[in-house]
Amino acid sequence: MSQDGASQFQEVILQELELSVKKELEKILTTATSHEYEIQPYEKIKARGLPDNISSVLNKLVVVKLNGGLGTSMGCKGPKSLIGVRNENTFLDLTVQQIEHLNKSYNTDVPLVLMNSFNTDEDTKKILQKYNHCRVKIYTFNQSRYPRINKESLLPVAKDVSSSGESTEAWYPPGHGDIYASFFNSGLLDTFLEEGKEYIFVSNIDNLGATVDLYILNHLMNPPNGKRCEFVMEVTNKTRADVKGGTLTQYEGKLRLVEIAQVPKAHVDEFKSVSKFKIFNTNNLWISLAAVKRLQEQNAIDMEIIVNPKTLDGGLNVIQLETAVGAAIKSFENSLGINVPRSRFLPVKTTSDLLLVMSNLYSLNAGSLTMSEKREFPTVPLVKLGSSFTKVQDYLRRFESIPDMLELDHLTVSGDVTFGKNVSLKGTVIIIANHGDRIDIPPGAVLENKIVSGNLRILDH
Repeated sequence: MSQDGASQFQEVILQELELSVKKELEKILTTATSHEYEIQPYEKIKARGLPDNISSVLNKLVVVKLNGGLGTSMGCKGPKSLIGVRNENTFLDLTVQQIEHLNKSYNTDVPLVLMNSFNTDEDTKKILQKYNHCRVKIYTFNQSRYPRINKESLLPVAKDVSSSGESTEAWYPPGHGDIYASFFNSGLLDTFLEEGKEYIFVSNIDNLGATVDLYILNHLMNPPNGKRCEFVMEVTNKTRADVKGGTLTQYEGKLRLVEIAQVPKAHVDEFKSVSKFKIFNTNNLWISLAAVKRLQEQNAIDMEIIVNPKTLDGGLNVIQLETAVGAAIKSFENSLGINVPRSRFLPVKTTSDLLLVMSNLYSLNAGSLTMSEKREFPTVPLVKLGSSFTKVQDYLRRFESIPDMLELDHLTVSGDVTFGKNVSLKGTVIIIANHGDRIDIPPGAVLENKIVSGNLRILDH
């Protein structure tokens, strides 16, 4: 047989094998009960209600916010947590207000811990003084600093340990999976265990929906079957806006997190499918402190390494090796996924997200944002602002006031567009200014199911 013929034969055999494996796996899946998947609906957990001693349950909790990111993707300098998101309150302000409200309402002592990176530590610490009179104890620790790897030589880019000046680009924070080792090494883990704390609630500081949920906490502390979970991951139903979110699967009897970066190119579309993978990880995690200590001491936390290729400003191609905090789920005993309402996932990654949280779609109470009762349906509108709005300062300059969006379904804005005061947007609104043109939406305008294009300038006279 020729070499070509042999390789074609192998190819056919491989395809046959892949089909057989797929069929067998699908057969196995049909035998799984919902219990084996260990993903529970939030409603079931909420239905248990709350005990009278909820204050003593709350006193077992520590809130940890992942605060390593910069605001560069939104055109801001410094930590992302210091960007103003609502009534001049920053992400950090809202977090402190939420926890202070808890501590005052239940007469508790829930501390806030910030995991900073070398990029955010100094600026964050300067700001913390302003919270000295708040009823929240605030602690910080730093995640590790890893050297970037030259893609060609596979050697570190850094020449020395300095991370300032020219050496800034030689280092990177290695993803939030670093929390376990860094928290353990900081000494804070032991401090909290000595104080009688039992669980940490970990979330991204830019997820405005990640507030302390008493029902989930009660489920952890007083499990119905008497067996405590060491790790709970909040997942929520996937929409077309969330196709890149990591998903939970079960493998060898354990829950596992699969991130898009781990998926082979040939299967990426399958991974993004809303019908095939119906849930995704919100990165709101509840983790047992004692379990983290045990696993760290045993060096038993196993997380897949994500290879993240980057190009530095000077054009140098580098590799970053990163881990994700949720990937450790398989190392913990009795892990659980809880399918929570969408309201617990309200991330602000772009100015399109910022427009939503600044608008009248949400009301602010004690640091928490809730969907306005005046909105007739609970879904969040799809908002796509073009590149002229990417930077926060440009975005703010283009809105004289934030439009009324209570009845909005979909907004797309592209090109040089500005909005006057008291504009109202309803249904589907698409505004496209062609290159070189400008569109000024006049004050008081009501746009309902409208497409605006071309050139529209209201000139003062």
